Amino acid sequence: MDNSLYVGLSREIVLQQQMDIVANNIANADTSGFKVEALQTAEDPERPAFTLGGPAPVKFVASNGVLRDFGQGALRRTDSPFDLALDGPGFFRVQAAGGERYTRDGRFRLDDTGRLATQAGQPVLDDGGGEIVLDPQKGPVTIGEDGTVSQGTGKDILRVAKIGVATFSNLSGLEKAGDNLFRNTSNVAPTPAEAPHVRQGMLEASNVNPILEMTRMIEVSRAYEQMAKMMDTQADLSARAVDSLGKVQ
Repeated sequence: MDNSLYVGLSREIVLQQQMDIVANNIANADTSGFKVEALQTAEDPERPAFTLGGPAPVKFVASNGVLRDFGQGALRRTDSPFDLALDGPGFFRVQAAGGERYTRDGRFRLDDTGRLATQAGQPVLDDGGGEIVLDPQKGPVTIGEDGTVSQGTGKDILRVAKIGVATFSNLSGLEKAGDNLFRNTSNVAPTPAEAPHVRQGMLEASNVNPILEMTRMIEVSRAYEQMAKMMDTQADLSARAVDSLGKVQ
């Protein structure tokens, strides 16, 4: 296999990765709080497979990490008391098996013990890092714009907790951790949001643009087909060259 085929193969591998990311974006177009992703690519200079007066080094194509757009998604009303959305920066704090995690997905519920939890059952944390426990017998739950959780009506209103909202100075340190959660991989600890804007009875929609992602999928598919044709042509030329040299001898 000559250098051009190695370069073409590296490009096809990257295109496959791009297709996987685009397909995942489309699949999560209706997932609350999901953030659109894109593959970052870079040149990867390597020593050529062989040299016959060609360039050295050969510049291959390689993936260079996943870029994530943390831009605000549209807010939609659900009127469910445990659906929460953040209008502005920040992430809800969640306790997972591997440690504290962060999410923009506010589809919360009460588990069997009365804890406020994610759909997957991880407890939602308050501003002090503790679990938020509610008693259905104490009346309706009200969550203020600053995240204060209260129960009851009239004079019987009781302050229960305050939703924990964390902010990060560098969002590039956030890494996907499954269940629409992120883990902090940087050495910088998050800081509590000074003035969070929590919207009860609303959810933040995904910031995926389905039309744009479908366009990207078509572009990636066409690029892959063109690269495959180029590699077939190059392989055919190489085979003819070897055949011609064999006949001359």
